[in-house]
Parts: sequence; structure tokens; C-alpha cells
Amino acid sequence: MSVSGIDEITFGTGDLTTCRKFFLDWGLTLVTESTQELVFETLNGCRVLVAHSDKPGLPAGIEPDPTLREVVWCVDSETDLATYRERFSREPGFVDHGSHISCTDPNGLAVRLQVSRKHAVTVTCAQTNTWNERPRINQPSPAYDRATPIEVGHVVFFVKDLHATTRFYEETLGFVVSDRYPERGHFLRCAPEGGHHDMFLLQLPTPKAGLNHVAFTVRDLHEVIGGGMHMTRCGWETDLGPGRHPISSALFWYFNNPAGALVEYYTDEDELTAEWQPREFTPGPTVFAEWAIKGGIDGNTRRQKHAEAPSGRFMTDKT
Repeated sequence: MSVSGIDEITFGTGDLTTCRKFFLDWGLTLVTESTQELVFETLNGCRVLVAHSDKPGLPAGIEPDPTLREVVWCVDSETDLATYRERFSREPGFVDHGSHISCTDPNGLAVRLQVSRKHAVTVTCAQTNTWNERPRINQPSPAYDRATPIEVGHVVFFVKDLHATTRFYEETLGFVVSDRYPERGHFLRCAPEGGHHDMFLLQLPTPKAGLNHVAFTVRDLHEVIGGGMHMTRCGWETDLGPGRHPISSALFWYFNNPAGALVEYYTDEDELTAEWQPREFTPGPTVFAEWAIKGGIDGNTRRQKHAEAPSGRFMTDKT
């Protein structure tokens, strides 16, 4: 019995129009819309809600909008949900809604737990030919015109008290620490067996509460690239990427998000088990990114942004 991931997130914003276009370009499916709220879904049914800041009943923000107002985690059954009720009841803001339970974490964020609405999906992913393994035979790797995210894979927050917030997620939700920046940041996964992290908590030298980014899982590196170039063709601004994280091994591309902070396409993170021993790292540019492109790749020229466009000649042609 353990939390199985993120089921839903809610952003608060004063500009639904821009956010509507952004998340459609991002590759989400718009399920319902009103003057107060947009409801999107990923491929496996994970929901992304974008609510107007003055929508009644919207949880309080940990910083001014636009930002993330609530994270909904999920379990697999009503029996699993029942086991968390007593833990949640000890926390500030506890409410038992029957079908879900909610409280407030030490950082001030609204946290909900419910039986998952997500459904299993099977997608075709690229196979990689290495020196030892050659699974891709008589078949080119895929290329994507755009991305279609599978789910919301992880969230990253700035926290006022790293240890208190970590303790809440360990003791109340059963999360496990994967790796650490001592006294600065903790990577947490929902269960002993799973991807490298479902949440990253980061305490700045001057602590504050806030959103850093929301990450969406895609199939493979080729979808990270195809999705990122599609977003640049649509006029959205890259923060950093594409690139690769040494700590989780994930390949990434970050964009500025009109609903708050950043969003990330990512893939190929490390898979961990209970035998994994957390490591400790000193923050620095080479720890965050093994390599990365600032400003991204232009979707039309297929070159780094602002680089000279290709001429159409072979690179070996001489003038």
C-alpha cells in the first residue's frame, strides 16, 4: 500500500485565455471549460485544472498567482485511502470529503488524496541501439511533430522549512528520500520502488514558499525534442533545454509557463528500489545539468535559437 503518483493539479491564474492556448500547444486534451476553469487531461487521464484566481472554493496559494494551488496524490483503492485518514486527520486543514481527504502541508500547500482516476495506457516508445544491445532492427527511430504528455510526473517547490516539509511527506504520505542536497534540497519518491522522484523540495538561502516547476512525462528523448520544437514554433519561450540531469539521468526541456513558474517535458529517469541508498550532492551547474542548451532549439531552423539557419547545402559542400 502506497501513494501511486499525481492524479491532478490545480493552477490559479488571472489569464485563462493564454493558459488555454499554452496547454493545448503543450499537448494536453481540453475536457471541459467555463469562464472560471479549464480542465485538461494527459494521455492516462491525469488532470490539469487551470482556475481563475477568483473562483469560489479555490485553495489558497503559497505565493501570488499565477501558481500551483493544489496537488492531488492518488492511491489504488478505497482500502488504501482509508489507511491514510488517521494520518491526515492530525494535519492542519484536514477535511474528510468521503471520496477524498485533504489537508495543508507545512509549506501552506493544499494536499488531497483520492483513489486514482488515471487509467493504464500502452504507448510505442523508441528503442535504443547500443554496442551490446541492438533491439531496433530494420526500423528507424521515431520523430515527433509535437508531444502528447503521458502524465504529470513530478512537482518541485521552494519551501520555507525543508526538514518539516520532508517529514510531512515521509510520515503522512509514506514518501521516500532518493537523493539530497544537504540542508538545501530533497528528492522524494512516492514509494520504495519507482521513478527517481515524484517531488523535489528546495530551500533557498533566504527561504520562501513557491512553485519551481511541474514536469510532464513523455515517451522518449525524441518526444522531448519534438515537443520542445513545436512549442518554439508556437512562440513559447524556453527557459532551459534540451538537456540532461546527472542526478536522475532524465532528459529535459523547460518552458516558461503562463500558469506559473516553469513546465518540463522529461523522460528516461532512473528507476529505484528499496535497496537504493540516497546520495548527497553539492549544488552546482554540473550537478543540475550534464549538458543543456540555453534558449532551446528553434522549431523551424532546427538549430539553437538565434543561430544561422541552414542553407540547404550539404555540410561537406565547399564554397
